Amino acid sequence: MGDQPAKGPLEQIAMSLRYERERLGISLSELAKRAGIAKSTLSQLESATGNPSVETLWALGGALGVPFSRLVDPPQPTITVLRAGEGTVIHSERSSYAATLLSSCPPNARRDIYVMRAEPGSARSSDPHLPGTVEHFWLGAGRAVIGPTGVSVELAPGDYMSYPGDVPHVFEALEPNTVGVMVLQHV
Repeated sequence: MGDQPAKGPLEQIAMSLRYERERLGISLSELAKRAGIAKSTLSQLESATGNPSVETLWALGGALGVPFSRLVDPPQPTITVLRAGEGTVIHSERSSYAATLLSSCPPNARRDIYVMRAEPGSARSSDPHLPGTVEHFWLGAGRAVIGPTGVSVELAPGDYMSYPGDVPHVFEALEPNTVGVMVLQHV
């Protein structure tokens, strides 16, 4: 995602409100109604020209289903890439076996695991999954472009990455017989 200049509090709130509202796919009018505030007030907040009260932000957070803190200091989506040969490797004493830790499972996580097979052609665009979803991908064969739309990463065999699955994302095979393992982690 690169380094972005620091945003002031109003710009941060505006960006967070827009992101959370669009993530839910609701209009300004609908969010204003759910939060019990005027649409003009919400419009000003999303354009960073309003001056929100604590009560207004609490109401908006409740209407969006997110904590107050997400609007004023949202977590930054992170992308982790481990290239082939990187990561913690643990070898067996009794056989020719090595395990590489790619991502430890947080407590109470729910995961789905998929083997992905793809051929070159059109990219597979995915809509955002449930809030908090993270996708983990390890590429075993071929080459592919994977990740959030606009900041996807090209992977080669043995590469691993994780990225937010609750934003639009893409998978595009660049070589025939592209195969990988995807873990979909639901919070």
